[in-house]
Amino acid sequence: MTNQTSGADRNLTGVWNGLYTYPDGRSTAFVATLIESGGTLSGTTHEPSTLGASPGATLYASVAGARHDSSVTFTKTYDRPDDLHRSPIVYQGTLNGNGTEIEGRWTIAKVWSGKFLMIRSPGQSEKAERKAFADT
Repeated sequence: MTNQTSGADRNLTGVWNGLYTYPDGRSTAFVATLIESGGTLSGTTHEPSTLGASPGATLYASVAGARHDSSVTFTKTYDRPDDLHRSPIVYQGTLNGNGTEIEGRWTIAKVWSGKFLMIRSPGQSEKAERKAFADT
């Protein structure tokens, strides 16, 4: 039996492992730490640089956005932008029924886009909520 909750009951707070794919088929893994409060999203990401002068260096970014039911939208802005990472990236996706996957598309300035998938382990939302409650 699949555990399904309504979109309003799911919270995105937690650590998500993701993968985004470029139009040419190359993919890059990333980790996102999200905090959701009242439908507003904030957080950070980190990923290896695959382009530019420092391949393999870690790139850090901030995210800000929102969730409404199963619709998730956020903008990623790199903390130390260079020529290849200066434009904000808009992510638009859909949260699955048990709150463990977000799948959708990313877009840079409406001229470049690709797909992304973010996954977290089942129960991570509940763990994050219990910890937040225990810390208050």
